[in-house]
Amino acid sequence: MKLYRPSGFICLCISIILISTIKTKANAPARDYYQLKIYHYKTQGQEDRLDQYLQQAYVPAIHRAGIKYVGVFKPVTQQDSDRKIYVFTPFSSLDKLAGVEQLLQADAKYLADGKDYIDADYKNAPYNRIESIILEAFPGMPSTAVPNLTAAKADRVYELRSYESATEKYNVNKVRMFNVGDEIGLFKRLNFNAVFYSEVISGSRMPNLMYMTTFNSKADRDKHWDAFGSDPQWKSLIAKDEYKNNVIHADMIFLHPTEYSDF
Repeated sequence: MKLYRPSGFICLCISIILISTIKTKANAPARDYYQLKIYHYKTQGQEDRLDQYLQQAYVPAIHRAGIKYVGVFKPVTQQDSDRKIYVFTPFSSLDKLAGVEQLLQADAKYLADGKDYIDADYKNAPYNRIESIILEAFPGMPSTAVPNLTAAKADRVYELRSYESATEKYNVNKVRMFNVGDEIGLFKRLNFNAVFYSEVISGSRMPNLMYMTTFNSKADRDKHWDAFGSDPQWKSLIAKDEYKNNVIHADMIFLHPTEYSDF
């Protein structure tokens, strides 16, 4: 049996393709990873303790760790049976994200400033449970942006959207719609002031992507979405067969930034 051996020309072509692929990946901008931590609680006392911990201990410690911006948000309308605080922390790599707890435990000031939260008794916990979602930034927006808004933080409305797909393939398609289809570019052109766009890589709802856009008010938000819905670029994009049926469930969560939030 005679073994087939590719010619020198074919080997050269394969080498060129591999080198080109490696260079393309190497030249692509590094993408951030995000942790979206959701504190679930019930009482005003728990909320006060969480605010104290986040404002006086966690956010300053994250700043000392070299992360310039941390987002802390509360729903515009809280449910008394399950109140929430959303904490958004960006990291430049998965290693940085995985090592953050060890970093915090080595920060003496953090341990002192957060003592009430850290050393809370099991019968008097500052929350009922924590939900943690890990996300990877989209190539079309590889890192976060601070909103360019004029309204006071108490008046702003931030919209956190979650798009679930029927299968992983449909989720890849919706992510492609944002990046290759340039849905991100449309949001940017219409001044949606996005904080981030990302794919969920670990969470309770998958396959899924999440993003956050920001507005000076609810009326400002509605005006922007009206413009989005009637924009020719969006109408052309949504009409394409290649992007059909790539979302089966969408959640829209309206949030206010806290006064100590960096976003």
